[in-house]
Amino acid sequence: MAPLGSGGLRRRCQTVIYWIPVLFISIIVGWSYYAYVLQLCVVSSCVFCLTVVYLLAYHFFFFMFVWAYWQTVFTKPMSPLKEFHLSHADRETLEREDRVESQQEILRRIAKDLPVYTRTMSGAVRYCDRCHLVKPDRCHHCSVCDMCILKMDHHCPWVNNCVGFSNYKFFMLFLAYSLLYCLFVAATDVQYFIKFWTSGLPDTQAKFHIMFLFFAASMFSVSLSSLFGYHCWLVCKNRSTLEAFRAPSFRHGADKNGFSLGFSKNFRQVFGDEKKYWPLPVFSSLGDGCSFPTCLVNQDPEQPHTPSGHTLVTEGVGEGPQFPAKPLRESQSRLLTSGHSWTESVGANDKDTSGTSNPAMTTENET
Repeated sequence: MAPLGSGGLRRRCQTVIYWIPVLFISIIVGWSYYAYVLQLCVVSSCVFCLTVVYLLAYHFFFFMFVWAYWQTVFTKPMSPLKEFHLSHADRETLEREDRVESQQEILRRIAKDLPVYTRTMSGAVRYCDRCHLVKPDRCHHCSVCDMCILKMDHHCPWVNNCVGFSNYKFFMLFLAYSLLYCLFVAATDVQYFIKFWTSGLPDTQAKFHIMFLFFAASMFSVSLSSLFGYHCWLVCKNRSTLEAFRAPSFRHGADKNGFSLGFSKNFRQVFGDEKKYWPLPVFSSLGDGCSFPTCLVNQDPEQPHTPSGHTLVTEGVGEGPQFPAKPLRESQSRLLTSGHSWTESVGANDKDTSGTSNPAMTTENET
């Protein structure tokens, strides 16, 4: 009983530690509200009409920022659908096999009807031995959450949550509104900050709050602008942070642009088709997080080209297991109604080449 008790105590301590960054952000935001509304607008401001305008604009940015942050923190990450999990019989069969070739054969059989196009770096089926499932495209296992996260971007300690398919839009809006919030506070506080140095303000408690509020808003603006700009670039390229550091691998090899469909469609994958929901922290992303349209462009000049200039991925490309073409889900197919979707295809008489060993089954446990 002692080991169990110590393990439970350790997990509770870790839970408390993980919430410290969120508590820190909450304290900073709460103090900024007090400093701006009470100390700056009520105590130090002398122009009534200007103060009203400041307060109205401030509360708009404050409300949207808190709403987006709340959604990012408390939206539960989505795990793969039940169809990607191995059945009890398949799991037992897989565990009984000692040869990696046989294990890969079992995984290929399970994955053949799933909308899975990505592989491991060695070309094997992406399988998680902790969650016992075939990983959907762009899905990774988070060691902090101890679960597979759909379209995982990263685990963010500042929200104590995994940023993935279910809350990536909320995370983007959180960055956007927090940046606007800090810029607005810094821009409207700068005149009072100057008065502080020129002794234009009365010697009250508000002087400290005004000075520190300007410094805090300015520093957060610099860090948030770089982070927000980086994630805007990722959205435009339809990549996650993990995919930016390591390009996803397809049958024809690693392709950093494998999921890119162009700026407009990449943006709509995250923010949806309804423009009225774009600025709101409500879920409107397209798809189910398990399947994504791809534009697989092979740079091999020997591969046949389509009339439109794209290169089709053919069955002879690359090494490793071959998968039949799998239809996109309806919600994802809408993205390609005005364009082309290039999917993998194999011939009717596709067979394993005798004498060629299959790549070993590997697992990925990203943090």
